Amino acid sequence: MNELNTRTPRHLWIVGVLSVLWNAVGAFDYSASQLRVESYMSQFTPEQLAYFHGFPAWAIAAWAIAVWGALLGSLSLLLRKAWAVWLFGVSIVAMVLTGIYSYLLTDGLALTGTGGAIFTAVIWVIAFSLYFYARAMTRRGVLR
Repeated sequence: MNELNTRTPRHLWIVGVLSVLWNAVGAFDYSASQLRVESYMSQFTPEQLAYFHGFPAWAIAAWAIAVWGALLGSLSLLLRKAWAVWLFGVSIVAMVLTGIYSYLLTDGLALTGTGGAIFTAVIWVIAFSLYFYARAMTRRGVLR
């Protein structure tokens, strides 16, 4: 067996693939929202659409960094690169900025409801889990 297969724990491949799939959904959501894909955007109310389309440039940029940083971090896990930690960290910082806009500067919670708040909490749990997982794998020498 080669060194890659003997030193890489099986769970890294599982977490990496699931992470890529999860974050690809986020990338799709971001892309479909920004491109205003009718079939995707039709699931939202007119009030929600006005809210999404009213994001200022800095909030859209933070959203993009959060989404694409997480996806690149996930791909970095599969490539066994230690920069996954940095990418997940940057993604979390961008999520903070997006959260500030959505929940402190606007009334995003009223528009997305309890379901949206719960889903946001799930996103946060997964984001921090991936960050700490990548950090642990770097400390073990699995990610270089």
